[in-house]
Amino acid sequence: MTGEITLVLVILGAAIVLFASEKIRVDVVSMMVLLALLLTGLLTPEEAFSGFSNPAVITVWAVYIVSASLIHTGIADVIGKYIGRIAGTGEARLTLVIMTAVALMSAFMNNIGAAAVLLPVTISLGRKARIPASKLLIPLAYGSLLGGITTLIGTPPNLLASDALQEVGLAPFKLFDFTPMGLIILSFSLIYMTFLGRHLLPHYAETLHNDPVDFNRDYQLRDYLAELHVLPESPLIGKTIVESSLGEQYDLTVMGVLRDGRMRLGILPNAHIRSGDVLLVQGTEDKMLSVRSEIGVSLVSENGVPDHDWQNEEVMVAELVVSQKAPFIGKTLKNANFRTHYGLSVLAIWREEKTLAGRLGNVQLKLGDTLLVQGRRERIEEAGNDTSFLLLAEREKSTARTSKAPLNMLIFVSMITLVGLGWLHISVAAVLGAILSVLTGCLTMDEAYKSIEWKSVYLIAGMLPMGIAMEKTGTAMFLSDQVVTIVGDMGPIGVMVGLFILTTALTAFMSNAAAAVLVAPIAIQSALNLGIAPQAFVMGIAIAASNSFVTPIGHQACVLVYGPGGYRFFDYARVGFPLTILIWILMTIFLPIFFPF
Repeated sequence: MTGEITLVLVILGAAIVLFASEKIRVDVVSMMVLLALLLTGLLTPEEAFSGFSNPAVITVWAVYIVSASLIHTGIADVIGKYIGRIAGTGEARLTLVIMTAVALMSAFMNNIGAAAVLLPVTISLGRKARIPASKLLIPLAYGSLLGGITTLIGTPPNLLASDALQEVGLAPFKLFDFTPMGLIILSFSLIYMTFLGRHLLPHYAETLHNDPVDFNRDYQLRDYLAELHVLPESPLIGKTIVESSLGEQYDLTVMGVLRDGRMRLGILPNAHIRSGDVLLVQGTEDKMLSVRSEIGVSLVSENGVPDHDWQNEEVMVAELVVSQKAPFIGKTLKNANFRTHYGLSVLAIWREEKTLAGRLGNVQLKLGDTLLVQGRRERIEEAGNDTSFLLLAEREKSTARTSKAPLNMLIFVSMITLVGLGWLHISVAAVLGAILSVLTGCLTMDEAYKSIEWKSVYLIAGMLPMGIAMEKTGTAMFLSDQVVTIVGDMGPIGVMVGLFILTTALTAFMSNAAAAVLVAPIAIQSALNLGIAPQAFVMGIAIAASNSFVTPIGHQACVLVYGPGGYRFFDYARVGFPLTILIWILMTIFLPIFFPF
């Protein structure tokens, strides 16, 4: 083992640790990897920055734009409504229809985009059928991942694996080369989830409600809401809500003011406080009790706030899920200036397995958090149309440009056809489709920029140079020798299974795109060492990279449904581990048939 190989392995090991720790954003880690390879002299500047011009990276961001155009023109919503007509009310049928629909969408859209579009639809169907969200949302997430492995553009690992073949002088995969293997896996997975997997899913009490009584019970709001009577000697009298500094100094959020028998709810920054007013506030009980004499108020009741006091015809309470597009992920509610920016008060946060309430100002927001918010109905509708959120309720109106839907569909079908016939490279067709979508008004350029998951783009562009370094320094050859030494006695099948396991394990600690970038060079070298064509190995690790079924953190689609489904961490493993084993078995049987050794 040379010094260069040692250096690459040290950088690789440090990257895996940082990915797993989640202390630093994954895109920042990938840029650190790029700089480490550059500053140590392992790569030239041209090699280190080549990821940004790589056709696979270009294709990824272009597909994000094309996917967004399908949402902005209402095509995705039409699919969601059609699902409602054929899904029925039986759990097995619902599971099958939802997984099939999201798989078809994610074959040509990005996975999490497809899951995000159908998340509110799935919850609505579950409510109508009286089936808890916990029975339907894991199938939704899994279906989006399974659909992604059926085409070249379905998921970034497929594109990156194809690019790895091209880097060593071999022919890349075509658009539908993944389809035979992908459809076999999808079909068996649908059978598994419909007849067995759904019985392994938890049956949790519904965590998504329309009834304020349910909100109070499950979010434990009574412990954090109170009515404070303003006494005649209170220093708050004459001040506006903003001037009172109740939020800044005392961590108390004013949600409404009861005056002359009428409750005014919502954001009231300029409302002047009067003697005799009753302030509806959110905060911890200890804080309210400790400051009441200081601010001149008395607690109206020790028994909490009646349900009708915190929503009415104009103001409502709703649940919003933080989407992957939210610019405030990683920020606190205070730093994001959430209340002012969105005109909504956050009453509680459902995260993973518990409710966060009380002092929420300093809580860092995460992807998949379910925010219980209060605000005017029009502001909640606006939030529902914002890409930062998924509104877990049926919208009263849609802002989609439905008149552009036929043109958008023509652009999309033309893009797929040009690639399928081999007339255009996938990157060229994707960029052409993205630009035509903007030029024809299917979406604006600002919407196009917002649709791109820049974190993923920088992650991939930063990790691709690691693949170059592994090839250039002989690290890929060294690691492939170790793989062959360990499982080589079992023949090519044993090596292939070993690569599946390695890739699946890595996706538990890093993104599936990063795992594909790292394992693809090892897979190619391992196949060449055995004297066989590497296509089967490379396609296998690409599919294994999307095998993110065992934990909720393996893929963003799984994170997205974690909170709304009310899941526990190991719920995913209970249903996902058998599915992972099934997919390994299917690939072991069929990949050697499609790509003979």
